[in-house]
Amino acid sequence: MKKRMVFALAALLSVSVQAGYLDSPKAKAFADRMVAEHGFGRGEIDALLDNAEKKQSIIDAMERPAEKVKPWKDYRKIFITEKRITEGVDFWRHNREALKLASRQYNVAPEVIVAIIGVETFYGRIKGGFRVIDALSTLSFDYPPRSAFFTRQLEEFLLLAREQSQDPLKLTGSYAGAMGYGQFIPSSYRSFAVDFDGDGFADIWDNRSDAIGSVANYFAKHGWVMNEPVVARARAKGDLDNALLNKLTLDKTLAEWSQLGVQAEDKLPADIKALPFTLEAEDGEQLWLGLNNFYVITRYNRSTMYAMAVHQLSQLILERVGESNL
Repeated sequence: MKKRMVFALAALLSVSVQAGYLDSPKAKAFADRMVAEHGFGRGEIDALLDNAEKKQSIIDAMERPAEKVKPWKDYRKIFITEKRITEGVDFWRHNREALKLASRQYNVAPEVIVAIIGVETFYGRIKGGFRVIDALSTLSFDYPPRSAFFTRQLEEFLLLAREQSQDPLKLTGSYAGAMGYGQFIPSSYRSFAVDFDGDGFADIWDNRSDAIGSVANYFAKHGWVMNEPVVARARAKGDLDNALLNKLTLDKTLAEWSQLGVQAEDKLPADIKALPFTLEAEDGEQLWLGLNNFYVITRYNRSTMYAMAVHQLSQLILERVGESNL
């Protein structure tokens, strides 16, 4: 997995591409900053940007994420399938020791680690085929709605490649530049990826142990609390203001939500915080309360449907694992 980073200018310029970013004013400003702030050579940065390609398919994918075009009843069918459940059980079986150790070390439920990897990459089978440098350059310089965010990710990516002695022209990931089993964006990779097997290299592209430990570390750092519930069914009472729903902020207690018209169906401590959200299910709209651990899942992907898919998949996998006495 370890590779020598190839920054030789002649080698980079020998790569044939349709269009690079060397003449882009935004790319030039980015290159200036990488040279001034991080000590990159001007020739190597220019060569990298000249070999980065704009991909319209990446922009198109950003415009149509699944959670914006599908209701929950359809979104759920993508991730809650028999195949994803059974392969989750297999993943657990084949990585049993790493999951056990990660769960103990980071105090994160093993089923949620497995479910994250299952939702993100189907347990490593679908990690994304875009060159990361193409994805991040396209979104930095040709996608104004999120240019600032992805310019930072491009910066983080080049720093990551340098730190790991990797060739940034060869690393691949999703259309948004997410990488490996757990689909970490570059800033998350640098902040939360761990060398869990102790071989001296944090590799979430191909090393399952490192990927498992890194997901667990991410959840621990974002506040996962072991053995606490994730969601609770709720019902509306009185005049509930629907404008209060579906916000990813954990700033009110169950007691406060009860006063505002959202009542938990289960008996839970009144002082715990929650966020109410709705899902369009097969039998109509459902009202839920996301608790602290649900909020933590949304730190991985800021979508209530994503978080619910991870949670439900994790529970179904856990049931099967229990049945199999793994």
